[in-house]
Amino acid sequence: MEKIVYLLIGPAGPPVPDLARSLRERAVPALVSLGARSVQLNVTDESLGHPFGVAPEAGADHILAAVSVWVDSAEGRGVESALPVPTGIGAAWHGWLVCESEPVPNRDHPPGPDGEVPGFAQIVALIRPSHLGWGEWRAVWQGAHTPVAIHTQSTFRYVQNVVFRAVTPDAPAYAAIVEECFPREAARDLHVFFDAVGDEARLARHMAAMAESCDRFMDGVAPVSWTREWVYRSA
Repeated sequence: MEKIVYLLIGPAGPPVPDLARSLRERAVPALVSLGARSVQLNVTDESLGHPFGVAPEAGADHILAAVSVWVDSAEGRGVESALPVPTGIGAAWHGWLVCESEPVPNRDHPPGPDGEVPGFAQIVALIRPSHLGWGEWRAVWQGAHTPVAIHTQSTFRYVQNVVFRAVTPDAPAYAAIVEECFPREAARDLHVFFDAVGDEARLARHMAAMAESCDRFMDGVAPVSWTREWVYRSA
């Protein structure tokens, strides 16, 4: 079994009209017909606001949507042909074959009847800083940072996708793609996000610990999006 992650990357702006519906009603059946065993959709939603209240920089790359596909073999699969390409906004799909690790599986917030997972998912594309070799970078991120992230946030699902290779031309040189699911309230309340409800001192400690830990393996340039998430399983 192999996992491919596709990101729809384009300039920041209003959500793409009907993108979620198009992916759910057309892309999912098409992907299943191409051999996908499971499909996960993530689409930005205006109601979630911008991550931490900070609007994306004008002209910067922005993750508009993500599609994760699990297949028996990725080679020659061509599943990107099933993904709708919005016109007139300068966005494009890019894909990577990844090695998936799930330090925190979603055990308590199952998808609803329509496949939607409660809460929201943060999608982050990581770029390896040039001063860190690959092995050192991975050890700092997955080895040292993981327990910090789990301890300081209200995450109910945490997925680390280490990029093995690009599967589409001109894909950005991301080293990894992170998925983190949070309660819906975390989009509006940092106390919820950082697992510090009613405790200002705990909030300060958790925010400081996360910032310090992230600075060790990130260079400050990482596209981040808050999305709604749907999960579909065919086999």
